[in-house]
Amino acid sequence: MARPPADQSRTGLRLMHVHAHPDDESSKGAASTAKYVAEGVDVHVVTCTGGERGSVLNEKMDRPEVWENISEIRREEMHRARDILGIRQDWLGFVDSGWPEGDPKPPLPEGCFALVPLEESAERLVRLIREFRPHVMTTYDERGGYPHPDHIRCHEVSVAAFEAAGDPERYPDAGEPWQPMKLYYHHGWSWAKTDALHRAMLDHGLESPYAERLEKWDREPDWDDRITTKVPCGDYFGVRDQALLAHATQIDPDGMWFAIPREIQQTVWPTEDYELVSSTVESTLPEDDLFAGIPIPAP
Repeated sequence: MARPPADQSRTGLRLMHVHAHPDDESSKGAASTAKYVAEGVDVHVVTCTGGERGSVLNEKMDRPEVWENISEIRREEMHRARDILGIRQDWLGFVDSGWPEGDPKPPLPEGCFALVPLEESAERLVRLIREFRPHVMTTYDERGGYPHPDHIRCHEVSVAAFEAAGDPERYPDAGEPWQPMKLYYHHGWSWAKTDALHRAMLDHGLESPYAERLEKWDREPDWDDRITTKVPCGDYFGVRDQALLAHATQIDPDGMWFAIPREIQQTVWPTEDYELVSSTVESTLPEDDLFAGIPIPAP
């Protein structure tokens, strides 16, 4: 997928995304990632787990040899997506907690990411923050985006590490202190976005994949109002889609991820949306840039 022309005007800025599993970096914020990479921003994705207990969601990949090698395959998928997005990426090194099913739900597996003491998992992330020295960090909201145990833990670890990384008294053996200037939560599917895409599909005489979802939606206007920052990145939806497809065990090319034509997405909702939750710099809300208020460092 050809990228739009790059201008490299923001070389020197650094952005860190913290995600729970391989594929999350491509399904959440990948177009804004590609936009910033094209502008010269150094983008670092931290993947908390290997996705070892994830389901195979693409029926074409639901084969015995895939299940037998799922850890290696998901790692290879992440590396392909990394190269498509033009990012650097590190594994935090924890084991996927899986999605507990049943009523009541079973206990989480011993040793999984969600059960590791917060001080231990946060220290690993603090080390990476102090090494990479990001100006901006993003992660999930307190609900995890959706209530997977690893997504909720990813939120907790990210917030704890953001708060500790600049404190010389916290984790003194984890590198020189560095305080990122801004922390954002990623907001993927607000009601307004879903409804706008649904209506656009109907206006074009196409079947919407969101009709049933909208009927059952328990709206929370206050939650959607938390969005502060909309990053224009529609020109990079194609790069996002290629990164998604790299995760072949998780993404069905004939599935819902690609049910809305890209042209409709680019016209109706050409942004990826975030919530600014902490900042040491001045910026005016609403924003259209994760680096609003942050000057480009001198060479």
